[in-house]
Amino acid sequence: MAKIYSKKKLATPEMLPKKETIDFLLNYSKSLLILRTSNGTYENIAN
Repeated sequence: MAKIYSKKKLATPEMLPKKETIDFLLNYSKSLLILRTSNGTYENIAN
């Protein structure tokens, strides 16, 4: 009989992000500049 691999686990482990990950995302969002013009939207990363 075929084994069913799509069964869900009863409990998922709690996943917490590292401090480095949070710092990276915050710094990325601070440096991201989005310009909306009549021709379209432009994204610029100011590094």
